[in-house]
Amino acid sequence: MYTQVRLFIKTGIAFLIVGLGLGSVLMVRRELFGIWPDRRLVSAHTHALTVGFLMFMILGVALWLFPRAPKDDRRYSPARIRACYWILVISTTARVLAEIARATVESSAMSWIVVIASIGQAAGLLLYFWTMWSRIRPVGSHLREARGEQF
Repeated sequence: MYTQVRLFIKTGIAFLIVGLGLGSVLMVRRELFGIWPDRRLVSAHTHALTVGFLMFMILGVALWLFPRAPKDDRRYSPARIRACYWILVISTTARVLAEIARATVESSAMSWIVVIASIGQAAGLLLYFWTMWSRIRPVGSHLREARGEQF
């Protein structure tokens, strides 16, 4: 497993810890103190787990398992994947933190951060899959399927 894959997976685990921690706080407050969570805290919790944990894990494992890009591929580039990683990590972190801050402080600046971070998340994911598109291809399995083998 190479460095970029480990970064995606370990970052996903870090977001899992954040999401579980925030979810635990929200649950204790609701169940023991009757304090229902602000919708922005629920959004922060959801984004930490879905984009932060789930998507980072999927992206890291896909990067690890998909066939290498062909030598003449002009779309795939390790530098572009690193850029996707940083766009996603910065955007997701900013979104989670800004959503948490918005739950306690009414701020148009925080609203803008949430919006910009959301756009960053979408852009990072789209760029990742555009970059990986040529790696989503058969390598040998299409020959076995042609002979009638089923998976």
